[in-house]
Amino acid sequence: MTKKNTRRSFIKKLSKVSTATIASGLIAACDNSTSKKKKTNNNKDQIFNWKCVTVWPPNFPILGESVNNLAKELFDLSDGRLNIKVYGGGELVPALESFDAVQLGGVQMMHGAAYYWAGKIPASVFFTATPFGMNTREQNAWLLYGGGNELWKELYNKIGLEPFPCGNTGTQMGGWFNTKINSTKDLKGIKMRIPGLGGKVFTKAGGTSVTVPGGEIYTNLERGVIDATEWIGPYHDYLMGFHKIAKYYYYPGWHEPSATLELVCNKKAYDSLPEDLQVLIKAVSLKYNGIMMSEFEKFNTEYLQKIVQEGKNEILPFPEDVMEALKGYSEDTLNELIANDPFAKKVNESFQAFKKNIKQWSIISTDAMQPYL
Repeated sequence: MTKKNTRRSFIKKLSKVSTATIASGLIAACDNSTSKKKKTNNNKDQIFNWKCVTVWPPNFPILGESVNNLAKELFDLSDGRLNIKVYGGGELVPALESFDAVQLGGVQMMHGAAYYWAGKIPASVFFTATPFGMNTREQNAWLLYGGGNELWKELYNKIGLEPFPCGNTGTQMGGWFNTKINSTKDLKGIKMRIPGLGGKVFTKAGGTSVTVPGGEIYTNLERGVIDATEWIGPYHDYLMGFHKIAKYYYYPGWHEPSATLELVCNKKAYDSLPEDLQVLIKAVSLKYNGIMMSEFEKFNTEYLQKIVQEGKNEILPFPEDVMEALKGYSEDTLNELIANDPFAKKVNESFQAFKKNIKQWSIISTDAMQPYL
C-alpha cells in the first residue's frame, strides 16, 4: 500500500471514532511503554470502584476541584466502569500519608506533588520542582518529549506505583514574610514552610525549613510556629488568608519556577485495568495537566491585582544578593543530592542537558520579547 493510501485509510478510520478515543489513542501512541506486550484485562463489563486520596484540603480550589472533575470525567468516559471516590487530605488518611496509602494498596490512586516524598525517594524532587530549574513550558517539554516521564516511571515502578503528570501551578511566588528581607543576613533564624529542595536551600541560607500540609499553614503562621511561608501564588495565597497575617510578599519563586503535580496509581491496581481504561487515565491526566496550569494563570493574574489594589501588603522582589546567594546554595544542594543518590544523578543528567538546550530557544522565543510586551 502506498503512503497516500495508508494516510487515506487512517483518516477514514479516525472519522468513525469519538474525540475521546482519538485523544486517548494519541496519548498512548506517545507513551513508549505501550509498545511492550503485556497481559491485560480485556473484561469490558467489569466495574472498578477506586479510592483516590489527595494532599489538598477537601474541594480545594483548582487543586482539589480538578481531582473531583477528573474523577467525574473518567466515570463518564468509561460509562461508569471506572468509579473513583475522591477524599481530600485528612478525610481518609492524613495528607502527607497519601503516598504510603497508595504504595501499600490501601487505596488505588492519589494526587499530590512528588517532592513531598523526597525523604523516601530523593530523586522525586525533579518531577515537581528544582530551584532555579526550568519554567513550566520547558518542564512539560522535558517530561513529555525529553525522557522525563520515562525516568519518572522507572523510579516509581520500582516501588509499585504508576505516575502521570497531572497539573502545574506555573512559576510560584517567593513567599510571605513578617520580616523585611534586605540582605541574606535577614534569612538567618527564620522558620519557613518550604518543602523539597527549596527547603534544603533555605536551611543552607541560615533559615529553618518546615514541611506542613496546606490545611495547617495559616494556623502555624498566625501562631508564630513559622515566620514565613510559600504556598503557590496570589490566588490561593489570598484565599488562604496569608495577606492578613504577613506584611511582605516576595517574588520570584526561585524555589519553584515550575511545579508539576502528579496523579499516581497503585501499579497492581493500574495493571489490573483493561487497556482502554489505562489509556483513558493517561489521556485525562494529561488533559488536566494543561487545564490546571491555565486556571492558575487566570486566577493568579486577577488576585495579584486584588492584593495590589487593597494596598495592605508590600509586594517586593528579593534583593539581587539574596537571589545570587540562594542560587549558589541551590547548586550545592543539588550536588549533594546527586552525590548520594545514583538515580538522582541519572535524572539530573537528563534534566540539565534538556535545560541547557532549551534555554537558548527560550531566550530567543520568549525572553527577548519581554521588553516589548
